[in-house]
Amino acid sequence: MSQPLDNTFLRTTSRSNSRPSPPSQSQSVQRRITGSPLSTSDFCTLASSRQTSQPYSGQNLSHKLDYPIDSSKGVCNTMAGILSNDAYNALGQYPGKRRQIPFRLFLRLAVIFTAVCTLGYFGVGFLRSSSLSNESAISRAESMDPRLLSEHCDIPHPGRPLIQYVLMIDAGSTGSRIHVYKFNYCKTNPELEDEVFKQLEPGLSSFKDNVDGAAHSLDGLMEVAMRSVPESMHKCTPIAVKATAGLRMLGSEKSNYILNAVERHLREDYPFKLIPRSPVEIMDGKDEGIYAWITVNYLLGTLGDSEHNTAATFDLGGGSTQIVFEPRFELWDKKTGGPKMAPGEHRYEMTYGGQEYTLYQHSYLGYGLMEARKSIKTLIAQELFNAGKFSVDHPCFPPGFHEDVTVGDSKTQITLKGISKEGLKGQSASDACYKQVRKIFNKNAPCLSTPCTFDGVYQPSLAQTFAQNPFYIFSYFYDRTYPLGVRDEFSLNDFKTLTDKVCNYNMGLFAKEEQDEIFAENHYCLDLSYQYALLVDGVGMNESRTVRSTRKIKDAETGWCLGASLAILSENNYCK
Repeated sequence: MSQPLDNTFLRTTSRSNSRPSPPSQSQSVQRRITGSPLSTSDFCTLASSRQTSQPYSGQNLSHKLDYPIDSSKGVCNTMAGILSNDAYNALGQYPGKRRQIPFRLFLRLAVIFTAVCTLGYFGVGFLRSSSLSNESAISRAESMDPRLLSEHCDIPHPGRPLIQYVLMIDAGSTGSRIHVYKFNYCKTNPELEDEVFKQLEPGLSSFKDNVDGAAHSLDGLMEVAMRSVPESMHKCTPIAVKATAGLRMLGSEKSNYILNAVERHLREDYPFKLIPRSPVEIMDGKDEGIYAWITVNYLLGTLGDSEHNTAATFDLGGGSTQIVFEPRFELWDKKTGGPKMAPGEHRYEMTYGGQEYTLYQHSYLGYGLMEARKSIKTLIAQELFNAGKFSVDHPCFPPGFHEDVTVGDSKTQITLKGISKEGLKGQSASDACYKQVRKIFNKNAPCLSTPCTFDGVYQPSLAQTFAQNPFYIFSYFYDRTYPLGVRDEFSLNDFKTLTDKVCNYNMGLFAKEEQDEIFAENHYCLDLSYQYALLVDGVGMNESRTVRSTRKIKDAETGWCLGASLAILSENNYCK
C-alpha cells in the first residue's frame, strides 16, 4: 500500500458490509482530493458505506477553520467539511482498513450538521438585514438637519412639536437686537435649548424721518434669522418686534409710521409668521419689567418653587429703567404678616407651575442711562444760566471733555468742560459728581401712598420685604462695570469704590485695557455716579447689599426678550 504524498491521498468508498478484496478500478471509486475536506456527498457516502468496530470518539470535531465564512452556503459547506473529514478519520484513511461508526453517532452528527446550516442561513441573513437597517438609520440621522433635533429627547410631549423656534426683535433706543430662541417640548413646558443673538446700531428712533430706512435697518438681523431657523420651520416660527422707550419718545404719529413700515416689510418680504396680536408694537414699560423678571427666574429655575425664593430684577436701559420683585411682607412681621401691598398699577399677579405670584413692578420712563445723561447735563446748564454763567469745568466729566448744551427756549449755549486734577484743588470729583446727579431724582415729590422711592412713586421697602433674596442688575449696569474688572457679584460699597477710582482719575489702579475703555467712553464718571445714586438714593438699597450683574445666565441673555417669547408660546400653538 502506497503512503500519501504531501496532501495527496486516495479515498475509497464501498457499499459492501463484508471485508472486500483488495481494491481495484472496477470495485471502488477513487478520488484525488487535494488540501480540502470531503464534500457533503462524500461525507454521506462514507457514513453510509463504512462501518468500524471501534466506537467514534468525536475528538476530531475540534477541527480548526482556516478560512472565513461569508455566507450561509459557506457555513454549510464548512460544517460538511468538518464532519466529513472527521468521519473520514474515524473510518480510516486507507482503503481496506475496516472500522465501524455507530448509527447513533452518525445521527448525532447529522442533526448537528442540519442545525448549524439552518442557523447559518437565517443568522447571516438576519445580520445582513440588521446591518442594512442600521446603516439606513445612520444615514437618515446624518442627513437630518441637527437644528430640527433636540439634545434632550427624541419624542415630544403629546400634542407638541419636538422643536419650536421664536424670533424676538428688541427695538431699543440705541440699537436693535434679535434673539433666535430654540425651544424643545420634551416636557409640558418649553425648555430653552439654544439662542442666537445679534445687535445692530442705530435704533429705529434714529429714522424718524425715513420710515423705509427704519424698516430695512432690520435686514441684517433678519439674515441671521433666515440662517438660524430651518427652512421647513420658517412658516410656523413666530416673530415679534417690540420697541421700547426710545421710539416711545418720538410721539405717537412718527412712531406709528415706523411701526407700520416695519410690519409691512416683515409680512411681505420674509416667510416667518407674525404673531396674531400686536406683532410690531411699542411695549408697555410694565411688560418690559415683568418679562425681564420671568426671564431671570426661568433661567435660575426658581419659577414654580414653593419656597418663592425668587430674584429681583433691575433693568437699566437707555430710555427707561424697570424694577420688579416679589415682596415678602410675611417676613416684615411674622406675627401680623406685615402690611399688604397697596393697590395700583404697580401690582402684578401671575401664576406659573401651580404657584401664585404677587409682584411689585414699576418702569421709570426718562430714567434710562442715556436720558439720565441728558437730564443731568440740562440741569447743570440751567443752574449755570440762572447764575449768569456760560461755562464750567465740571467734576462729572474727564479732562478734555467739551460739550455745548442749549438751555430752554432761549437757545443759549452753555459749555460743559471736564476738570483736571489740578482744578479739583483737593476735593473729591466722585463726591461732587454724586451730589450733582442726586438732584434729578425729585425726592421731594408728593407721596400719595407710602413708602415712596422718587418722583412720588410707591414701592415696598427693600430692606423690610426683600432683604435676603438675590438681586440682579443688568443691561447698562453690566456694560459699565464688567469692562472695568467688576465681575458677577459685588456689594454697593464695591460699586462706590469703583466710582471713586474713575472719577478721581486714579488711572494707575486700572489695567491698560481698562484705561483705554475709560478714555474711549468719556461719560464713565457720570454714568457710574448715576447708577450708584439710582440704586442707593433711588430705589433705596442698603450700601452693604450684594447685587449680581450679568449678561447671561446658563448661556442665555438676560433681559425681557426670553420672558416675552415664553408668553408668546403660552398663547398659541405654532408648529404642529
